[in-house]
Amino acid sequence: MALERGHTVISIDRALPPDTVDHPNLTFREVDVTDHAEFKAAVRGAEALIHLAAIASPNRHPADVVHNNNVVGSYNALIIAAELGIRRVCQASSVNATGAVYSRAPRYDYFPMDELHPTYNEDPYSLSKWICEEQGDSIARRYSAMTISSLRFHAVVPTRQTVVDRIDDATAAKQLWGYTLLEATARSCLDGISAGYPGHEAFFIIAPDAAAKEPTMDLVRRHYPDVPLRRELGPTEGLYDCSKAARLLNWVHGGD
Repeated sequence: MALERGHTVISIDRALPPDTVDHPNLTFREVDVTDHAEFKAAVRGAEALIHLAAIASPNRHPADVVHNNNVVGSYNALIIAAELGIRRVCQASSVNATGAVYSRAPRYDYFPMDELHPTYNEDPYSLSKWICEEQGDSIARRYSAMTISSLRFHAVVPTRQTVVDRIDDATAAKQLWGYTLLEATARSCLDGISAGYPGHEAFFIIAPDAAAKEPTMDLVRRHYPDVPLRRELGPTEGLYDCSKAARLLNWVHGGD
């Protein structure tokens, strides 16, 4: 999408790209983002930075590896951007920054959730995402000319039906039947580095509808009968409030 919009892109990863990926405005650099010097050399001269590198769950690696990889990678991205004068940074956070699917019994204080909801994270992945947002706050306080966006994605998929078909009921309930389409995810990253607000902000980047076969209110009454509702929800309305992203990023999810 960035290439389609005419941007020149430097792609950074530890894994080599497919041979089919070839574009005159795309350069690949094989870098471990936890290596500060390598990372800094790779992005020198860039005008904006989108940081998506992370271990994406707590289940496939030891806890210390998940936590330390994600926290160090995020800090490197933020501090390197600050040191190089890159003023616009977007980083991948997660809905799990508040504690959700990887919690034993996730706690929700109200629906629909917004970015003011407290965190109850308890696993290394969710903790690392919460810390990456705290790092964003810290860097923005010292480097006040920067605009930093932490985007809380949720079950990034090509279609809504993918979530409905593949996620069991218990897991879906823990993560509040949310999802984010791939196209909307990519677009939010570009919106994040185009934003004009000062400082750091976190945003829910999630579809406005629930990926479920039942009406939303029926699901809430069955799974979360004691969670207060700030308003009555529509038949298929999701449980995340993304109005902040609409207001500050001019981002809306769009349809399936």
